[in-house]
Amino acid sequence: MEYQIQRGTYDAYDEEALNLKKLEEIFSSIASTYGYNYIKTPTYEQTELFTRSVGESSDIVNKEMFTFLDKGGRNISLRPELTAGVMRAIVTNKLYARDLPLKNFYCGNVFRYERPQQGRYREFLQFGVECVGINNYFHDVETISLGYKSLKFVGFSHLILKINTLGDESSRENYKIALRDYFKDKISCMCPDCQRRFETNVLRILDCKVEEDQKIIKDAPKINSYLSQEAKDYFQNVLDLLDEQSIEYVIDDTLVRGLDYYSQVVFEYHYIASDGTNLGAIGAGGHYDNLLSDVGGPKLSSVGFAFGLERINALLKIIEGEKYEKPNIDLYIIHLGEETKQYSFLLMQELREAFFKVDMCLEEKSIKSQLKLAIRKNAKFALIIGSEEMQKNCFNLKNLNTQEQIEISYENLIDKLDEVIGLGDYEDEK
Repeated sequence: MEYQIQRGTYDAYDEEALNLKKLEEIFSSIASTYGYNYIKTPTYEQTELFTRSVGESSDIVNKEMFTFLDKGGRNISLRPELTAGVMRAIVTNKLYARDLPLKNFYCGNVFRYERPQQGRYREFLQFGVECVGINNYFHDVETISLGYKSLKFVGFSHLILKINTLGDESSRENYKIALRDYFKDKISCMCPDCQRRFETNVLRILDCKVEEDQKIIKDAPKINSYLSQEAKDYFQNVLDLLDEQSIEYVIDDTLVRGLDYYSQVVFEYHYIASDGTNLGAIGAGGHYDNLLSDVGGPKLSSVGFAFGLERINALLKIIEGEKYEKPNIDLYIIHLGEETKQYSFLLMQELREAFFKVDMCLEEKSIKSQLKLAIRKNAKFALIIGSEEMQKNCFNLKNLNTQEQIEISYENLIDKLDEVIGLGDYEDEK
């Protein structure tokens, strides 16, 4: 029987796997420079954690979660995002008792039962950060800046930040009243999702993508008419700091994001192609005041964002082609004859212990065939060992890019490899 890959999943290997790994490493490294530490949480949690934190009115909870009963009859869900699990981990381990803010980054698989499309899967890698514990617009701007500069670094040159404020709690309650009043006579003509959102969280109607509904939404009241002075000042402080950093933004007063826990500032990173086409959001986040308390912790404000790595990788291929190096090894050992195989094998193991990436063919093949293998493996160098080289403990090192060759003794091998592999050439060795 031939097993088929499940719809909405994919296999990553060779360049694709390396690109995803490189993106994770780059984003993690940049987050570390901002004082963030890595956190890892489980792939599945109690379903109630997500319904309580993400929100029962959200599409993620209503349509997209992978939920099941385990063998103990407990209601379990594969995580559809990582923020809720990070908040649960903070509460479970009482991390909120440490110096605040807590600054964590993560990268892990998430699961959403949605329609697969280019760069979007039902299982995908999500990278994100959470800054927890301090209600301060400086932390909001620092987080926005981290995401913005991370995307710029990997190649998204024409980046636009879409930003909005949902205000403080009193602002949102007043705004919800105004929206309910506006939509009450129109909701029967709108899509089933909007009708459900009217009952559960009227703010979410603003996120509807149905074209006919968008015409109705266009004339809905705007949040800025219902903001408290405190909320207005908070948002303006954020914008002023973004201006100081020359971060280009557009205020989008329909932006509410897809999760129910957001408050105050929400934002999305959009990439604009060279022809002016908006290729959509490639990352998003926002501020939230009640999420930690919703999962059993103290009431502490937080801010964060997340990227889908497969979507970012797919877009980078479109705009720049293959950005990262192909898989490669430092050295491929070529042995000439059966009598040199064991010697070459033991030498290979010794070089691996010195942290060189080394491989060799363990079958009997001609030198020509072994050189072809070395090239297909994208080796930087080949180390050629015949019976004479084995007796003299002196080897020929061939640069597979320039085809130049030098002789290296066993005693100096590791030091010489450090030099030439680190330089990528050995002109000075000639």
